[in-house]
Amino acid sequence: MNYPDSVHFLYALGNEIKTVKLGLERIRTVLEALGRPQDRLRIVHVAGTNGKGSTCAMIASGLRAAGFKTGLFTSPHLAEPTERIRIDGRPIGAAEFTRAFERVHACVERLIADGAIDMHTTYFETVTAMAMLVFAEARTQRVVLEVGLGGRLDATNVVTPELCVITPIDYDHEVFLGRSLEAIAGEKAGILKPGVPAVFARQRPEAERVLETRAKELGIEVERAGEWQVRDLELGARGSRFTLGRLHIECPLAGEHQVENACVAALALSFLCVNAATIEAGIAQARWPGRLELVSRKPEIILDGAHNPAGARALAAYIDRFYAGRRIRLIFGTMRDKAIEEIGGILFPRAWQVIVTAPKQARALAPETLRELTDHANLQVAETLEGALQMVRDAAQEDAIFVTGSLFLVAEARALLGAAAA
Repeated sequence: MNYPDSVHFLYALGNEIKTVKLGLERIRTVLEALGRPQDRLRIVHVAGTNGKGSTCAMIASGLRAAGFKTGLFTSPHLAEPTERIRIDGRPIGAAEFTRAFERVHACVERLIADGAIDMHTTYFETVTAMAMLVFAEARTQRVVLEVGLGGRLDATNVVTPELCVITPIDYDHEVFLGRSLEAIAGEKAGILKPGVPAVFARQRPEAERVLETRAKELGIEVERAGEWQVRDLELGARGSRFTLGRLHIECPLAGEHQVENACVAALALSFLCVNAATIEAGIAQARWPGRLELVSRKPEIILDGAHNPAGARALAAYIDRFYAGRRIRLIFGTMRDKAIEEIGGILFPRAWQVIVTAPKQARALAPETLRELTDHANLQVAETLEGALQMVRDAAQEDAIFVTGSLFLVAEARALLGAAAA
């Protein structure tokens, strides 16, 4: 089997959200048959609603700066599935991805034939098992593992980490995780384990109560970002700098919300005994494409995967702070299962022009349907992202163009605009 074949098979398993099968028995059985590679890994396990990927990227960057051979597992990818499994900051190669897939797939087929599991592992379960194999066989010294969906029943929750991290919790994937913040927080808190310390981001009160109750039940040590004062904060359009305790942080990821993510990453790295100078260097070197990413200066084009209300609020705050008085052109496309009216209600009033389109995905919401959901005075429809970008190609140089609503749309924009590889 070659790389395109392996990717085609993964996609044929179905969309990883729409076909999600929450539960751990299948992935445990597969990993057991593969020799329990997860037991050979020292893992930082990261759950939350927003900021998981950015926080993981900063923790991994700090661990690399400390000299550790570091694995990083995140989802979704922007351009290629290989991006989900990184070693020392680089996606694994196509050949290595294919070999890992073949081993997991062959194992799964044997288990199905023996009646040990009921069905093939899902897309996410398969790639999770692949990552465990790759990291174990590469003898990574530290692994940063991002939860896919929720936490308690997520396929990554088969590990016993050395540290758990929970980033800010908000509404998303309610059909799977529950309709209240308390229910969602309960699912995220499911990664907490006896004897494993944790770092908590600042949380909304409803979520904080759930996390604190669970931590107390388990008797675990917790470091809380809310107990640390951020001093001397300087926010810029391309990043921030601030003081946290004795750390002088320079965060290259844009947006005020990244200050909290950087704080959480710094506290996690401190827990892992990384020294102050290395924490500072690691965070300063972190990269996380597709999140308030400037990909063109003339015209100014910024990509941001704001796919839920919390992400939309963060993007709106960024626009209000750094683009007040500028004319904003917004290219927006999203999936059908998102809180579209709420996200649109946050973002669309800030734009002089809104162009609704659709990413090239089966779950994408038709732009005509998007048009019916808003009464924006200057709204246009583009059937494709290429068409939407054509519509703003002659924008005045003082205008700012934001492409947002879905990471799938952001990935397409990166490819079309020739952004540097993730």
